[in-house]
Amino acid sequence: MRAETVAADDGLTLAGEELRLLPERALFWTRTATLIIADPHLGKAAAFRTASIAVPEGTADDDLERLSRAITRCAARRLVILGDLLHARNGCTAATLAAVTGWRQRHPDLELVLVRGNHDAHAGDPPDAWRITCVNDPWHALPFVMRHVPGTSAEGYVLAGHLHPAVRLSGAGRQRVTLPCFWFGPRAGVLPAFGGFTGTAIITPAPGDQVFVITGDEVITVPVTRPTSGA
Repeated sequence: MRAETVAADDGLTLAGEELRLLPERALFWTRTATLIIADPHLGKAAAFRTASIAVPEGTADDDLERLSRAITRCAARRLVILGDLLHARNGCTAATLAAVTGWRQRHPDLELVLVRGNHDAHAGDPPDAWRITCVNDPWHALPFVMRHVPGTSAEGYVLAGHLHPAVRLSGAGRQRVTLPCFWFGPRAGVLPAFGGFTGTAIITPAPGDQVFVITGDEVITVPVTRPTSGA
């Protein structure tokens, strides 16, 4: 995909609702003051360390701080997580649990909803002290249908995660960079993975899809005019 980009308005309209795309890798539904994220994978780094794989510490703290910034900036009253809150049961270390518990205490009035994903099935529901309402996929917040795995629904426009979408931009001098992105089709949209310690998957958007990449503190529109190979 060519790196011919234009600055994106931080808002778009889906299913008649105004949404804001945030560089924190989150989506804000304005009318309901709802912040939506996907795939935090909290505890992933800790799970790697329990398997004796050397990875950096503090990734959960960084992700939670970024989440707090988005909540505060938007004055969000509700947070919806589109699956994979926790990465694995062995990643639920004392340090990870304490970090999330402390974060929850900073946002006592925030309503939290988790749409269970495939990793949540293995990690189990979060502790009661976090006060998270856990629901099965799909969860209806019409006109949106909240899911973990992308798909379509006759009930409304689907918002999902799971894929960790990204695009590879190329420019002059064979320069290439892979960036996480929001990906919106005519009936469903996929959010970038919120977790900072997650992989990405190159997507192949169709003509007419809307793709927005995250570059530091900006969200940028990438024009989609023809199918891309992702190579």
